Amino acid sequence: MKALILNGEIKGDISLAKVDENTKELLIEQGYEVESILLYEKKIGECLGCFGCWVKTPGICVIDDYGRSLIEEIIKSDIVVFLTPTVYGGYSSEMKKVLDRIIPLMLPFFTKVNREVHHKKRYQKYPKAIVLGMMIDEDKLTEEVFNNLIKRNALNWYNSFTGGVIQNSTEEAIKHQIIEKLKTMGVAVC
Repeated sequence: MKALILNGEIKGDISLAKVDENTKELLIEQGYEVESILLYEKKIGECLGCFGCWVKTPGICVIDDYGRSLIEEIIKSDIVVFLTPTVYGGYSSEMKKVLDRIIPLMLPFFTKVNREVHHKKRYQKYPKAIVLGMMIDEDKLTEEVFNNLIKRNALNWYNSFTGGVIQNSTEEAIKHQIIEKLKTMGVAVC
């Protein structure tokens, strides 16, 4: 079983290394082979919005950078952990680039999901996606916005997204929060 951790911390800002390492350790304990990628170290351009990944090179982004390889790694994984600081109730800019670039994983055709129009699946199997949003200070409104964003992304990935906010505190408390998020997705049994 393969797990991929995408660390969307912003260079020079708050480090997510402790959460990244704790998540990696917990996944290894559950029997996963884990790769962790610090996104700001990779060349990943912004999505052009050209729809080339649907009409010119179906399933493959037209931008030839690390983002193209990352899409392949994501779809080959059993679990993808999107680790991000919570920025105004959303993802970091590093994580947002990745989320925009994974659109080739869906088809340009539409279907109804829960009475809403969404893209059809390109693949039979998608990884479970766990979003961990780090917050330094407790802010209920920001947490609510972030959790709603995850729910909306879950619809686009056919309910394979889950997660929530991780409050910055002691290492033991952070581990407990991560375990609870992994349990929600049926990943952790510890």
